[in-house]
Amino acid sequence: MMKRRSWMVIVSVMALTASMLAGCGGGGTGTAQEPDNGSQAGVTTLRFATWDTGDALKIEQDIAKKFEESHPGTKVQVEAYADGFDQKLAAGFGAANPPDVMYMWDFPTYHQSLEPLDDYASKDKDLNIDDFYQGLFNYGKIGDKLYGIPAGFTTRVVYYNKKLFDEAGIAYPNDGWTWTDFQDIAKRLTDPSKKQYGFGVRAENDTYDLQGLVWSNGGSFISEDGTTIEGYMNSKETAEAIQMLGDMLKNGTAVLAGGKGQQSGEDIFKAGKIAMWESGIWPLESFREAGIDVGTVEMPAFPGKPVKGVLAESALSIAKDSKHKDLAWEFIKFYVSDEAIKMRVADLPVRASVVNELKKDQDPLYKPYYTMLERSDNTPAFLLNPKWNEVNRQLSAAVESVMFGSDAQEALNQAVKDSERYLK
Repeated sequence: MMKRRSWMVIVSVMALTASMLAGCGGGGTGTAQEPDNGSQAGVTTLRFATWDTGDALKIEQDIAKKFEESHPGTKVQVEAYADGFDQKLAAGFGAANPPDVMYMWDFPTYHQSLEPLDDYASKDKDLNIDDFYQGLFNYGKIGDKLYGIPAGFTTRVVYYNKKLFDEAGIAYPNDGWTWTDFQDIAKRLTDPSKKQYGFGVRAENDTYDLQGLVWSNGGSFISEDGTTIEGYMNSKETAEAIQMLGDMLKNGTAVLAGGKGQQSGEDIFKAGKIAMWESGIWPLESFREAGIDVGTVEMPAFPGKPVKGVLAESALSIAKDSKHKDLAWEFIKFYVSDEAIKMRVADLPVRASVVNELKKDQDPLYKPYYTMLERSDNTPAFLLNPKWNEVNRQLSAAVESVMFGSDAQEALNQAVKDSERYLK
């Protein structure tokens, strides 16, 4: 599952069905256990740390067992850290006792504790590196070094409730639509008497996810060299993109979701009370299970400007302190093989060959994710400046204030003023 909790967490890759199942296999118990680091009785233990739970975790256990079958004398110890992933991982690194292989997204924080993988990836023909969607590697690099092999990803799309569109006699949106189209549709699908709204806007937006919206309007939170926020975070283009969401809340064509005492946007969508919702792959299966006749479409464009997207990606990394690096590489290679990718049904495949074989890019529900992948070539702010977490606190507060009625330009000006000291 891809980790994006007020990410990027990023974290999550994409558990479409994430029921909470206890149990962590391959030597695990559902919670992190005392690590077995050595080779005992001729058995080498390889520790694999994951943030996943539920069905996605069960699949990872099955992959670990498959790997053990093809590598006699190896035991893969799956360590399920769940929401405590970052804390437990940091503790392991601090004690020079990390897992050998781990899911990873926060490369700026952890890269000094990770093994560079450039030589492994370039010299091992069995990896078939050219079969990966190449843009995914940009998210696993710091400087010119590669620290993570893509395991799963999602882009962001607009979900829409076909029933509500049909009842209103509105044609389904198509790729190439604009934010002007979007706002018009949202207005037509809003009926306060039914407590029905055209769109749901998060009370607490992850600024990472908003970058696609901002880039699409020609804005950015930070300069490409990662040194400057003045004139970027508070540019006219950035402010306009954020203000659009605030204005939809003000004019009543959108409803606030996920705030204190409020239902999540996913739950409101499943209740048939919002016609459109923007997200990654994660809620798709739950929408279908709820009986919603759901469609997906790529993000709208600002008039005359190209659509830009942002990726939520999970990768696999090897700890620099691992005593089993070659075996860890073999596990990673198996984890991103065709066989394992097909087992991980909650993930969007990272290999073009698997996508072509399964015809994912031809399925109307899945095609927009891959269309948006082609549009996701910008570099996220957190990869451009090591102090981004400090800056992001002010940015997040500014965005939240806009959702509750503040002027975006004024709020972003203040966020820049309060943040610039971190970039000196």
